[in-house]
Amino acid sequence: MSVRKLKPITPGQRFRVVNSFDTITTDKPERSLIAPKKNSGGRNSQGKMTMRYTGGGHKQRYRIIDFKRAKAGVPAVVKTIEYDPNRSAFISLLFYADGEKTYIIAQNGLQVGQTISSGETAPPEIGNALPLSKIPLGTVISCIELRPGQGAVIARSAGTFAQLMARDGKYATIKMPSGETRLILLTCTATIGAVSNSDHQLIVSGKAGRSRWLGRRPRTRPVAMNPVDHPMGGGEGRSSGGHPRSRKGIPAKGYRTRSKVNPSNKYIVERRKK
Repeated sequence: MSVRKLKPITPGQRFRVVNSFDTITTDKPERSLIAPKKNSGGRNSQGKMTMRYTGGGHKQRYRIIDFKRAKAGVPAVVKTIEYDPNRSAFISLLFYADGEKTYIIAQNGLQVGQTISSGETAPPEIGNALPLSKIPLGTVISCIELRPGQGAVIARSAGTFAQLMARDGKYATIKMPSGETRLILLTCTATIGAVSNSDHQLIVSGKAGRSRWLGRRPRTRPVAMNPVDHPMGGGEGRSSGGHPRSRKGIPAKGYRTRSKVNPSNKYIVERRKK
């Protein structure tokens, strides 16, 4: 994976940095694994705007991803590495030995033609999905379940990974991508390796129009609003806007919103750093 800087032949390309897509092997998705994706434009069933700054964008089709990796013991061959417009990571098309096809989140280093598997008997190699009880300590993992059988919910975006730190009783200690250290049941499944497309953070749009292609409309700065619209609005001239906070008055810049009586607090060993 690499990025490339374009020659500044237009103003929009002067600062643009794009993904070279050198690991992508095809641009045609598997037809049996795509579904239509409706775009609401931020309107509800009455046609009223309920979400600001959203709408438009290029038409997309959803790729059905297998987050559960429940086909234990059945080997699969990686057929393609593909771009997915619905997420920052790349995806992989698997052909299972029993004839089934599925998409999974591609891990860094996954190659076309590679054979991968899942389940307790799978070796701890890139792309294989194993229970946390069978993964060696210190291994870099991604696509982690929070509850057994739920499907992967943690470390799914481009370049993210967690690390298996320890095991104690029926829990594993995981160092999360945020820096938080957390306990997760050993029966939960995780995939070996970091998520692909780690250069995603280096990409520069180059122009406002590219945000419109992604369905993002122009966002109004809070200090430019009136007091009726935002706590930071109003004032004479170019006023600073006061303490940074959200439209509903919740302070930004480090204010902790997590409930002190959240039942999952007991699973958090160490909070993420500010």
